[in-house]
Amino acid sequence: MQTIRSAGALFVVIMALAMASFGTAAAQSAPEATVVKPLLAKGTCLACHAVDKKIVGPAYRDVAEKYRGDAKAVDHLAEKIQKGGSGVWGAVPMPPAAGINAAEAKILATWVLAGAPAN
Repeated sequence: MQTIRSAGALFVVIMALAMASFGTAAAQSAPEATVVKPLLAKGTCLACHAVDKKIVGPAYRDVAEKYRGDAKAVDHLAEKIQKGGSGVWGAVPMPPAAGINAAEAKILATWVLAGAPAN
């Protein structure tokens, strides 16, 4: 009987830790808008993209949907932000985001992949 109680207590502790770490990861997955907005302006991203509608490039939420579940998406999109790209969303190429460094590109990519929340 003691073994069952110990196993039950251990299960409760493991689940609590797992849920706590999930909440932390979820909170970290979407950078604050106060961090993102200056980067969007610095990279002139909003000239071609919007959160929920296609302008020249795809909507940020469409990008998030396309790459949902892709473990390599943050690095892939960060590289596209820095180097530019073409052919994925149509014929119009995306130019490199001038002045955006690797760390800033990862922040932007993480925000886009989180669905571009307004938080």
